[in-house]
Amino acid sequence: MSANRLSELAVGFFVALGIAALTLLAFKVSNIGELNNDKTYTVQASFENIGSLKVRAPVTLAGVRIGRVAGIDIDTRTFEAVVKLALSPAYPLPVDTSASILTAGLLGEQYVGLEPGGAEQILKAGDTIKLTQSALVLERLIGQFLYRAAEGSGTSQ
Repeated sequence: MSANRLSELAVGFFVALGIAALTLLAFKVSNIGELNNDKTYTVQASFENIGSLKVRAPVTLAGVRIGRVAGIDIDTRTFEAVVKLALSPAYPLPVDTSASILTAGLLGEQYVGLEPGGAEQILKAGDTIKLTQSALVLERLIGQFLYRAAEGSGTSQ
C-alpha cells in the first residue's frame, strides 16, 4: 500500500513539474514580464509600411534585444504607421539612430532593428527616430520579379 502511495506522489510531482515548465515556456515565448514598463523609456518611429509587425515584437541593436514594440498606431495626418518602442535605459542611443523593420529568417516574424548613428546627443523619452526603413513585403517583391520576368519574355519574341 505504501509503495502505491509513493508512486502516486512521484507521478503528482512530475506532473506539477511539467505544468510549471510549460508555464515558464509560455511566458518566455510570449515575452511577458520582459522589460517592465517602469524600467524602459519610450521613443517612436514612423514607417510607411510595417508589414506584420506586432506589439511586443523585439527591438534589437546589433542582434541583441534591447527593447520591445510597445504600441502601433496610425498618424491620421501622414497616414503612416507610428511605432512606439520601449527601450532599456542601459543602452543609450544617439539621436540620429535609424530604425528598420526586419524579418527573422526568410518567413520568420518581424522585429525592429536599430542602427546607431554618430551624434553626441542621446535619445530621450518621447523623442522620434527620424531615419526609418519600412518592411520589405515578400509578396510584393515576388510579384515584381514575376512581372519583370513576364515582361522580359514577352519582348524577346
